[in-house]
Amino acid sequence: MRLPWRSVATVFLWLFVIFGSLSDAHAIPAFARKYGLRCSACHVAWPVLNDFGWRFKDNGYQLMNERDAPIWQNPAYWPVTFRITPNWHRESNDKQPIDTAAGSNTGVATITQHGFDLSGLDILTGGTLEKNISFLLTPSADSTATFHFESAWARFDNLLHSTWLNIKMGKFELDNFLSEKRILGLSNNGGFYQNYHFAPPGDNNMWAQIGDNQLGLEWQGHSLNDHTRASAALFSSSDGNVNLVNANTYSGYFTVSRAFDAGGLGLQRVGAYAFVGEAPTYSLTSGGVPIPGSSLGNKSFYREGFFTDIYLRKLDVAVYYQHGGDSAYFGTSTAANGILPVGARAPAWDGYIVEPHFVYNPHLVVFERNEFIRMSQHAVPTNASDLGDIDAYTVGFRYYPIMNSRAGFAFHNEYAWVRQRGTAIPPATGDLTGSSLFFGVDFAF
Repeated sequence: MRLPWRSVATVFLWLFVIFGSLSDAHAIPAFARKYGLRCSACHVAWPVLNDFGWRFKDNGYQLMNERDAPIWQNPAYWPVTFRITPNWHRESNDKQPIDTAAGSNTGVATITQHGFDLSGLDILTGGTLEKNISFLLTPSADSTATFHFESAWARFDNLLHSTWLNIKMGKFELDNFLSEKRILGLSNNGGFYQNYHFAPPGDNNMWAQIGDNQLGLEWQGHSLNDHTRASAALFSSSDGNVNLVNANTYSGYFTVSRAFDAGGLGLQRVGAYAFVGEAPTYSLTSGGVPIPGSSLGNKSFYREGFFTDIYLRKLDVAVYYQHGGDSAYFGTSTAANGILPVGARAPAWDGYIVEPHFVYNPHLVVFERNEFIRMSQHAVPTNASDLGDIDAYTVGFRYYPIMNSRAGFAFHNEYAWVRQRGTAIPPATGDLTGSSLFFGVDFAF
């Protein structure tokens, strides 16, 4: 499938002409109401943070002045933001198995559906409980109003009066340079990073999800200007699930970065990260049902790589590389008390993200993303060399007619396309492709 690039370019040009003279916008509601900041102070484009926004976040949602403690807040101030996105979207997936005659024969078809819909709801409250004690709580619901806790943590900031000593505990996003919780894409195919959730075909390791919030403990430190950052997190290998899922197993996430001021071009940042851990491959059972807390057969996995963000005035380009690998037991979905298939190996792969943003002004941002994942070694040697490889593309724009200390509003428009090699379900063969077209109103208040 090919994008109508000429038509897309024409639409963007129209938008530049129409909206080019608009004035600056303001910050998102929860913290804007507290500090009276404009959106351009903390955001490249809501919800993506700029350098000052990163520093504000790293300081525990504080400006590091005498007014950070909640005692100084207006009694009417309530640090809560509600966010939801009513939308129209179209989803198309090819080579889907279907029944063709009385349920006895199967065929394949492209399934396309479209209509009006709702996103989930995020209720975000955060800030300071006292100076240098910060928190974030995010009850989040899917589109059917089934709630869970997306984030729930408290942090001690600037211990011993040092910006290098900040300790967080609870459920939190890993210290990802490319935040999936602040991603510009919102569609089913473009609203997440393929690299953060990839598992090769036949691999059952669901515990190395970089994009998911995790339950654990994190140390984070940074220089006074936040140009040098480092963090280390220890968390349960449970993908953020509660009640000691996969009890007694842990993972670690480590990252370090350095920013350089390039004058009028902006702040350039480079860094590296590593995600290492182990998780069980089976549990004891009672009556055939797994017994909670009895997970056994721990096997290892890792994800590692580097990132950079290049600023060229209104254009910034994020580049992300990942090398990943799993134990052969995960790669072949074999319990550690079982027998590996003959010739089984540890699967390994390489992934890439290139994501440019063009901020025409604080009211209009155009974004695009390219993701590629390539298998370098399959768990089963006889697999085709490109089995499971992914190509994914997203393009869109967000227009913000308002953004003040009471509410934020954006028209969101996006197209995303993804292909995975060789994963069609029999009787189909070959690649699977899917696409999303998304138009919505994204608002927070």
